Amino acid sequence: MQKITPFLWFDTQAEEAAKFYVTIFTNSKINSIARYGEAGPGPKGSVMIVTFNLNGQEFIALNGGPQYKFTEAVSFAVNCENQNEVDELWEKLSEGGEKGQCGWLKDKYGLSWQIVPTVLGELMQGKDAGKSKKAMEAMLKMSKLDIQALKQAYEMG
Repeated sequence: MQKITPFLWFDTQAEEAAKFYVTIFTNSKINSIARYGEAGPGPKGSVMIVTFNLNGQEFIALNGGPQYKFTEAVSFAVNCENQNEVDELWEKLSEGGEKGQCGWLKDKYGLSWQIVPTVLGELMQGKDAGKSKKAMEAMLKMSKLDIQALKQAYEMG
């Protein structure tokens, strides 16, 4: 059991969301589904909690009602090794949601994600501050991050 597990509060879409996420990430699965009983507070037999893994990371999703909504104050950063991975995750996670700036998006459930190429850290923390500044300026103009364009901006710095 991992020490810290993200716990996601949904209105009624916990199972639907978990199934959506496990189709997107490799090495992912639904672990268990617990249902409300006689005591509620949800309708007897309806999904209460879904535990699932996304690429080895455990998550818990709760159908807790409409009281709380996701905000950008919490997001999940996904480190991508190449542009194909960035492109695939960007399109799949943003389907039915909102594409934002600088690699951020909201999925159709309102959960925020950052789809980030691993090379971005190297470019932003490079030894040449002028080159890193150019890469940052390029990133700030992007929605989905483009690795080649980021590298070109860095090299031109």
